Amino acid sequence: MGCGRAGATLAQILEDQGHSVAIIDQNPDAFRRLDSEFTGKRVTGIGFDRETLQQAGIDEAYGFAAVSDGDNSNIIAARVVRETFGVSNVVARIYDPGRAEIYQRLGIPTVATVRWTADQVLRRLLPAGMTDDYRDSSGKVALTQVHLHAAWIGRPIHAIEEAADVRVAFLTRLGEGIVPGPDTVLQEHDLVHVLMLAEAAPAVERILTSPPVVV
Repeated sequence: MGCGRAGATLAQILEDQGHSVAIIDQNPDAFRRLDSEFTGKRVTGIGFDRETLQQAGIDEAYGFAAVSDGDNSNIIAARVVRETFGVSNVVARIYDPGRAEIYQRLGIPTVATVRWTADQVLRRLLPAGMTDDYRDSSGKVALTQVHLHAAWIGRPIHAIEEAADVRVAFLTRLGEGIVPGPDTVLQEHDLVHVLMLAEAAPAVERILTSPPVVV
């Protein structure tokens, strides 16, 4: 939702990655920002209107990004999509950091515009696999955000570390970073950042994006 600079860029990135994309804006002239080769749906309407969302294909959607210029519109749309249509991968861009914290507590990931990048939205919109946060100068050690399988929720951090042979460096919980102890329990919506050998990434991803093995 929103075909400003952010929305048009995001739509193009998603389509380039092979996804089917629909973009909503109440101003039809906004679609001029899209690349001439963009083949996704262009839907004129209000992004939190149910009929508009259904016209865009929300019933079949894997994810929804609300990146219009209005905080209220973004959060209303995000809540309608999650609560009415059952789409779990939802992210809203919020200009007011104070509001962003409130919405994080409601379980809707938000990205404050002052630190917005397409990559940050994509991480929340398509939570699968791993994305690098940092690598040392040799390229051997990586600090990586891992999107764990939902079955890891409720398990302690030491179980994650032992299963994948990684070190959990920190969690992002309700928009704030925390350094966990070994007995800290993973909660829903936690973002997990692990330290590991870069060469181990395929094995780590395979282990943590699958349900834990019960012994």
